[in-house]
Amino acid sequence: MALGKNYDGQDCSLARALELIGERWTLLVVRDAMYGVRRYGDFLAHLDIPRAVLSQRLSTLVDAGILDRRRYQDAPPRDEYVLTATGRELWLPVLAISQWGERHLTKTGPRRLFHHVTCGARIDATTLCATCGRTVPIEEAEVRPGPGLSETREDQVSLALRSPRRMLDPIP
Repeated sequence: MALGKNYDGQDCSLARALELIGERWTLLVVRDAMYGVRRYGDFLAHLDIPRAVLSQRLSTLVDAGILDRRRYQDAPPRDEYVLTATGRELWLPVLAISQWGERHLTKTGPRRLFHHVTCGARIDATTLCATCGRTVPIEEAEVRPGPGLSETREDQVSLALRSPRRMLDPIP
């Protein structure tokens, strides 16, 4: 018997949030949007996600106001997906979960390091800059390869993430 997709018996904000972002692949789609992934094909290539699942996750995130679907001109015209202000608020929990995983589930060290663009200092799991003492919004964060990165993938997103890059900047 398949598990349900909601927590009807729970009167809890965490349960409501998990109904939206707790499904498999969803936070990885959000994470990639934070890295600057905007195009369907780039999400697909970087995540190795089934097409139907990606389409459903993108649609759910758009409907929830986490991503905005925008038309860009190409041949043929296509959509791109950009984090909304609501989606950018997920920066703190995504960073915290990622850094928790780096501390407890990896043996090679962090794959990605996050730095404050303004001063260059590392950002901790609370998004606090060690040098400035400020909480760093995603717009002022940069992702850099960490010592645990052993990237062998050749998709456009993986290649772009091998060099320091500002969060939210579109993957070329």
